Amino acid sequence: MTLRDVQVGQTAKVKKIDGEGAVKRRIMDMGITKGVEVYVRKIAPLGDPVEITVRGYELSVRKADAEMILVEE
Repeated sequence: MTLRDVQVGQTAKVKKIDGEGAVKRRIMDMGITKGVEVYVRKIAPLGDPVEITVRGYELSVRKADAEMILVEE
């Protein structure tokens, strides 16, 4: 399951980040790393972006990036 599949109001734990190079580094620099809990606050009407809370702050993630983040509930 990816972060894109998590419903609004649910919390998920990051298992793995797919992707390579600069994209993976950018996601990790935002604080999304293996083992961290992510809370989905909102999803835009057309599905892009996804607003999440991670490590105590709000963050907007593009749909394409959210699909690279594998999570478990």
